Amino acid sequence: MNTFTQALQAVCDSLPTPCAVFDPASDALVLANPAFGREFEALPNTRAGFEQQFERVSPPEDIPEAQRFEVFCPRSSRWYAFQWSVLRMSEGTLTLLSAQNLTERMETSRQHRALQEQLLSSSRAMSVGEMTTTLAHEINQPLATIVNCLSAARTMLARSGETAQPLREALDLALEQAEQAGAVVARIREFVRTREPRREVLALAALIEHVVQLQQVDAQKHRARIIVEPMPDLPDVLVDRIMIGQVLTNLVRNGVEAMRTTHPAQRALTISARREAECRVVVRIVDQGPGVPASDEAQLFTPFFTTKPQGMGIGLAICRSIVEFHGGQLYFERAESGGSVFAFTLPQAQAEAA
Repeated sequence: MNTFTQALQAVCDSLPTPCAVFDPASDALVLANPAFGREFEALPNTRAGFEQQFERVSPPEDIPEAQRFEVFCPRSSRWYAFQWSVLRMSEGTLTLLSAQNLTERMETSRQHRALQEQLLSSSRAMSVGEMTTTLAHEINQPLATIVNCLSAARTMLARSGETAQPLREALDLALEQAEQAGAVVARIREFVRTREPRREVLALAALIEHVVQLQQVDAQKHRARIIVEPMPDLPDVLVDRIMIGQVLTNLVRNGVEAMRTTHPAQRALTISARREAECRVVVRIVDQGPGVPASDEAQLFTPFFTTKPQGMGIGLAICRSIVEFHGGQLYFERAESGGSVFAFTLPQAQAEAA
């Protein structure tokens, strides 16, 4: 070993990185430091024989002559980065190899990718779950009314001497609610696809009357009365019929259910609507229930918060989102009688058009 080779050996031995030197003319191994021997166990005789142990990862296309590239060793399941350098001297040319173990980095990267895939999968599952929960909640109310109507119709059929008119009305209501459920599903699908609800100019009083008519059977089941106050000169609104109808349905049903502990003679739900300043219309639903505890008021519109034993806690959150989408506000007030008031505002149709 000449003086230069000895000096090169001393330099390589001082490096913590595995290093080896090959003679490009004979392809033979000239020297290797202790770190190289520890990393690769048996020292190779030639560069070609050494490289045959590894599967090379192709370098980037824009660097065709890249001297640094990554390799994988199937025998040890380790990843390395090989850096080849040319050492030119008066005695000739040598090739220096420095190796960096990338196994830990590659394993971390693999775990990171696996975690990302799990997060994406969880995110998709959550999105599907949220849509399923929303859909279940939205169609649950019309389907419940259908069941009530059909149950009433079955009871009427069982009674002798019952006239056909009440039976026909119950079946008509059931049909309307079935159509309503289908419309809700169709509108959710359309909303997901286009993100643009279909707004139209509607008479709000007529929409309220329609919702009340559909909820009468459920109110009678709970021995409650729904009172609609007169709405003189109520302006039209520009809204999505299905979405605002669902808001009214949710609030009416919530109000009726809130009065389950109230004496039957006092179970009255009052609905009113009037023109308000700033070209708005405000709708108020007042129940005679026990009211909302002060500790729960701040969370009423929080998703998945509910005071109902079997509630899912998304009804009011959905209602608020729908009302805000139409440019209005949904809020809660304490009724003077001790019950609850849920009110929401909508812009007038003329104001929207302007």
